[in-house]
Amino acid sequence: MEKGAYNMLLFVGCVVMLLMLSTQGSAEQHIVGGKQGWDQSTDFDTWASGQTFKVGDTLVFNYSPMHSVAELGSEDEYKKCDVGSAANSMSDGNSVVKLTKVGTRYFACGTAGHCDQGMKVKITTVSASSSGSSPSTPPSSSSSGSSPSTPPSSGSSPSTPTSTSTSTSGVIGVSGSFVFLASILGMSALMHILF
Repeated sequence: MEKGAYNMLLFVGCVVMLLMLSTQGSAEQHIVGGKQGWDQSTDFDTWASGQTFKVGDTLVFNYSPMHSVAELGSEDEYKKCDVGSAANSMSDGNSVVKLTKVGTRYFACGTAGHCDQGMKVKITTVSASSSGSSPSTPPSSSSSGSSPSTPPSSGSSPSTPTSTSTSTSGVIGVSGSFVFLASILGMSALMHILF
């Protein structure tokens, strides 16, 4: 094999490898509450327990003008529905929150009475390298007398929310990428020996 063809094959292999690694991101976009969104009829405990939240993921809160999103600073504020001391408040109807570090964050609706009726969610974020097989820890039940999963008294029972998340991860994992790279290098070494 001619040296120019060998170099071209090696170059193409490297480009393919770089493309695979560049699409390796594992961030997901979680629509809070699934298809129902950030709404009083959603059981957020059930929804969150079916998700795995990782560093780099984003939460998307979709809601009507009658709602808002308040990020609470502590579990105590979460349990007491103390939205008056929110660390961050959002009311644009389509709020996006990036999960930037391992830990627990607390969100509640800032509209009077909605948090007490269960419109709140506890998000436990794990490292991006954690396995996606185990869901996040579900929110603990409130000790303030009101259950966070108590549906509003609207006469209709809430339907079970679906787990909605959009993956932006690549097709081949990092380990698969390394195997591919080793294959390319092995093939190039073999071609170099044979030709």
